[in-house]
Amino acid sequence: MEANTDITRLASKSSIHSGSLIALGRPVLFIIKNLLYPISIVSLLAGSFMYWERSLSGVFLLLMVLVFFASMHFMDGVCIYRAEHSFPWLRSFLDILLRWLLMLVVLWLIFELSGFGYLVFEPGIQIWSVVTPVALFLIQITVLFLLDFFLKHNPRKRKAVIVGLDALGLQLVKNSRMDKFSDLDFLGFFENRSLDRVPEPAGEKILGTIKMLPEFVRRNGVHVVFIALPMANQPRIIELLDAMRDSTASIYFVPDLFIADLIQARFDQVCNVPVVAVCETPFYGLRSLLKRLSDIIIASLLMIPLIPVFILIAMGIKLSSPGAVLFKQRRYGLNGEEIWVYKFRSMTVCENSGVIEQAKRNDSRITRFGGFLRRTSLDELPQFINVLQGRMSIVGPRPHAVAHNELYRQLIKGYMIRHKVKPGITGWAQINGFRGETDSLDKMAARIEYDLDYLRNWSFGLDLQIIMRTVGVVLGDKNAY
Repeated sequence: MEANTDITRLASKSSIHSGSLIALGRPVLFIIKNLLYPISIVSLLAGSFMYWERSLSGVFLLLMVLVFFASMHFMDGVCIYRAEHSFPWLRSFLDILLRWLLMLVVLWLIFELSGFGYLVFEPGIQIWSVVTPVALFLIQITVLFLLDFFLKHNPRKRKAVIVGLDALGLQLVKNSRMDKFSDLDFLGFFENRSLDRVPEPAGEKILGTIKMLPEFVRRNGVHVVFIALPMANQPRIIELLDAMRDSTASIYFVPDLFIADLIQARFDQVCNVPVVAVCETPFYGLRSLLKRLSDIIIASLLMIPLIPVFILIAMGIKLSSPGAVLFKQRRYGLNGEEIWVYKFRSMTVCENSGVIEQAKRNDSRITRFGGFLRRTSLDELPQFINVLQGRMSIVGPRPHAVAHNELYRQLIKGYMIRHKVKPGITGWAQINGFRGETDSLDKMAARIEYDLDYLRNWSFGLDLQIIMRTVGVVLGDKNAY
């Protein structure tokens, strides 16, 4: 039973980005998810041009093409469907609105740099900018209800079985049952081991041994077979595939990659050779560009109104204690390279040696004004400069002092994986209660687990959620001192 518990635990933590059950079972949903928003946005833009009697040619046609491709990337993370029984309407609308505003800012920058800034003042574009997010939200609601109606009247399911009781197979079953748009009906598992040695998982059925599979598939009209055997069982897999030739069932091989803690695992090609990424940064290709653009835009928009605040804080530091206004400390950045991180000085000392003591409650080193800065996180504001320099990101794992990195990398498994991305001003761990002092190994391990969870599940929507929740955490958190 203990081995089966370990399998379930691994299944709940790991995933592979290789498409989805929806793409496998209902291709129309895959098309809706990827093309509905771009087509809707461009259609609304074309409609606004026609209403204001603009010709759909020349610069306006070029604009429509640009908007189409931009919306494919900026709106990619918005889900048309939801696995949950209740749909979070307000959160969904805010997700659409924030993505839309960021997309408009990027388009405006492109217009200005290319000499077409005057297009911003076109009445059609202004109306389109305001109406589109509301229209997208209404389209989302409509599509959701239509899909629900369609599935209620077309409940056809495809029978599926899994060969091998392992973590990925259990995760596949779990995801399918949570996703009301999946058309897979899992009947159970077939095992390579003797049945008396295999504990039956809660809520699942073990249908027999591998030798019984071909006859079961034929007799029960099984449509899909997932092979989730360990890679070491290659001869047995080949034998099974040969036995399944007398069947019309679709067969999928599920790679056994849970020997490692998967971070952004995905299928890819290197020089036309198929490979599987097991541990990789979530920011590759256009994702990297989107992350960097959002960092520059958000940091720039915040820095301008914060200039008076910077000046007042600098005056407060100078008047309250002797020393420099800014404090810089060596931290680990992207790929473990050392960077200088800026903060407003809040202590009477500026530690940057091989041994650094974390700030504690009622720490005598913290000045009175510095305590106010730390409680309100105003001491972190200079890190927006780090963001504009490209050393940090708005959202990411918080950077630790080099001395702490060297200590904890020896004590916590996977600690250095958090450096596959740039450190952030705020992060997933910080909004989940791990902000401020980590006075025990267990607390630091929990913080690292949240950091790795952020790497596994990154999306632009998750970044927006973290940014919005950070405000509430800063105002109400008692762990900052």
